[in-house]
Amino acid sequence: MSLVSVKDRRRAGADKTTNLGDIETFARVVASSSMTAAACELGVAVGVVSKRIQRLEAKLGARLIERTTRRLTLTEAGAGFHRRVSRILEAFEEAIEFTSEISTSLRGVLRVTAPASFGRAHVAPHLPCFLERHPSLEIELDLTDDYVDIVGRGFHVALRIGELADSSLISRKLAPVHRVLCAAPSYIARFGEPETMADLAAHNLLAPDHQDCWSLEGPEGAVTLPVRGRLRTNSCEAVREAVVAGFGIALRSTWDVGPELASGALRVVLPSYRSSGRIGLFALYPSRELMPAKTRMFVDFVTGLYGPRPYWDRGLRSDGVERAP
Repeated sequence: MSLVSVKDRRRAGADKTTNLGDIETFARVVASSSMTAAACELGVAVGVVSKRIQRLEAKLGARLIERTTRRLTLTEAGAGFHRRVSRILEAFEEAIEFTSEISTSLRGVLRVTAPASFGRAHVAPHLPCFLERHPSLEIELDLTDDYVDIVGRGFHVALRIGELADSSLISRKLAPVHRVLCAAPSYIARFGEPETMADLAAHNLLAPDHQDCWSLEGPEGAVTLPVRGRLRTNSCEAVREAVVAGFGIALRSTWDVGPELASGALRVVLPSYRSSGRIGLFALYPSRELMPAKTRMFVDFVTGLYGPRPYWDRGLRSDGVERAP
């Protein structure tokens, strides 16, 4: 077959493309046996209905309706076409209803991504309660410390910790995140408690590999401290266990070590220095206008769960220091 003939075939096929609105108009005319009644249902003029039918017949190259002053009658081609397009229109309506129901009801699968340690400690334990409230819903929870493209990966919502960068995503702050310098009493007893930032140079500082320095705010403003220690690891949880075991000083979030601070298993050192107040826990999602109901309900759930004074900060002062009993 020559290239010209292939192009001609494609052009001919494109010319036969029909407008779904014209097909729906045809179905309305058949159902009501009247162009006037169909026009009323569609909210258009009778002349518009007539033009749509004519356009459809021209596209198909066949007469669909015989028109007289008294009645409309389907031709053989029109009757056969109507039988077939009726099934298509029903399937189309069913697809619309299905999509609308999925977007407005709490059913199907909700895909959530969250930081690994935070997700294990403060997301996963609360999911059974959320799922019990919504028995037709399933949750797929992905825990990772990698930056996830939630649109490309098909997630409905992401929980993220840090300073929120500019993004096309919609964000909602769920809770403040306080980070404090802390150490075990056993470590302080052995190596002494630092009194100034300069004193930290003589201590074993614990941080995961991705933290080359700590950015803090103190009495003199912003301070950046290079982090050097005897333990190197890519695991935030390994750092947590090491500081609790008395191996050094670490910069930890109160959501991670709040119970240890409250119980005295860890002590805040240099309490006048802390992480930036811009750091927080955020929910990110692709769109506010077309947000599925399950996404909205989940974001509302975790907002109520955490809030401006999250449960992990109970027993602590606002600076992360344990309260006196």
